[in-house]
Amino acid sequence: MSTATIQTSTPTTHHSVGSELQASPAVAAAIAQITAAVRQASVQITGERGPRSDASKVCYEQMMHHAGDVRGRALLYPYIGSGLGNGALVELADGSVKWDMITGIGVHFFGHSDPDIIEASLRGAMGDTLMHGNLMANAEAFGFMEKLSTLAQRSSRLKHVYCATSGCMANENAVKVCFQKHAPASRVLAFKDCFMGRSVTMSQIGDAAANRVGIPLSTQVDYMPFYDPLAAERMGPGAAGHKRYIDMCVWHLRQYIERYPKQHACFIFELIQGEGGFNVGTRDYHKALMEVCKENSIAVWDDEIQTFGRTEQMFAYELFDLGQYVDVFCVGKMTQVCATMFTPEYNPGPGLLSGTFIGGASQFRAGTRVLERLDNPANYGPAGLFARHHARFGQEVQKLVAKHPDWFPTSSPKWGQLATSNGQLWGGIGGMMKFTPFAGDKDKVMKATKMLFEEGVITFYCGHGPYHLRMLPPLPVFNEADWPRVFACIERGLARV
Repeated sequence: MSTATIQTSTPTTHHSVGSELQASPAVAAAIAQITAAVRQASVQITGERGPRSDASKVCYEQMMHHAGDVRGRALLYPYIGSGLGNGALVELADGSVKWDMITGIGVHFFGHSDPDIIEASLRGAMGDTLMHGNLMANAEAFGFMEKLSTLAQRSSRLKHVYCATSGCMANENAVKVCFQKHAPASRVLAFKDCFMGRSVTMSQIGDAAANRVGIPLSTQVDYMPFYDPLAAERMGPGAAGHKRYIDMCVWHLRQYIERYPKQHACFIFELIQGEGGFNVGTRDYHKALMEVCKENSIAVWDDEIQTFGRTEQMFAYELFDLGQYVDVFCVGKMTQVCATMFTPEYNPGPGLLSGTFIGGASQFRAGTRVLERLDNPANYGPAGLFARHHARFGQEVQKLVAKHPDWFPTSSPKWGQLATSNGQLWGGIGGMMKFTPFAGDKDKVMKATKMLFEEGVITFYCGHGPYHLRMLPPLPVFNEADWPRVFACIERGLARV
């Protein structure tokens, strides 16, 4: 199928009445009128603010109570959106406005009320059906798949794409692909503190006991330490300690393989951990482990559902130059449609992957537009937009630490990831940002997220002790000059803790 046949923006050929409708000047004018109206409303949102009136506040509290009652438990934050925002700013149903620094845990990378994304969504909404499936799909689905495949193949052997309606389901498909390829191997290797989703299988693989309470354990998982620069420092200065640490972890991996020969189907690599604490690995560390996997016919599965698009390269495997090792890959969140990719060798047999839904027409069109906009050299590299944002974030944290040092005590030393990795109280990479107040105390960090919300900025937490405040901001549409405005809200919120 040619690119012209499946292109999801304005078609260049008219082989059907449907394509003629999409190319209609009247449709283009109508969409332009809608996006203009959204833009006109959106520009009225210029900064954080409280509810528009006492009456709106009372009404909103009633909405929150009703939402909690319907859902079965209260929402973590009192968040019900109005359906309008302006880049990094989002309006709630009571007319209050917040700085959105978590973006649906990384979903809304182009912020709120983005005209470009709205236009793509509207064109998708014109389709004859809302949802596409494995059996029946329109051109939008294949346009998204082709764009993702083209980008992935710049520096990997990944070729085939199967879409899913959630990151968790993309992971389910990935583990099935690995199990089928390496049957009867049934064990899984993963990193300590990994997070994979909340299905029955993914809850068992994810390294959080609270997420699998009451779930029968049927998946056998062996956990490896994630790269820890402080542990490496304890083994010796500089490169020598780094090498000793890698050698120790390789030995640890070989012990699992010798203990369970030919029983491991895959090793799940989070090259940069998300829920685990925004911990950043190194090329040498991951490469050493991947080479052992290759020697022993264990699939290398790269989970970039949270990482994709946010680092100093579009793919984290590009950042670490590891694309040649990747057999299976998962992406989601900011792409709007989630997907599992695999090399030709891992293309599964018929019947293994299917689904009534793989995504909606608006999702596919918006997701393709996200990929097109991400594919911009100005975003990436050490001097790119995302690296600059990360540096500005770090500067604001450092100012806050200097002003309120008592809010930022160091955590007590222990094995594993520390709050003050390499002497810093902030970290991550690109659009994955964390900082660590109150020595990473869980109760205080959790309280801080709620106080920050009340003061006008939405954040979340990550890590497993120490705990960190984390951000996944909408970097492509966020003004670098607005970082001080965000940190003014943060300072007020931390003061209340």
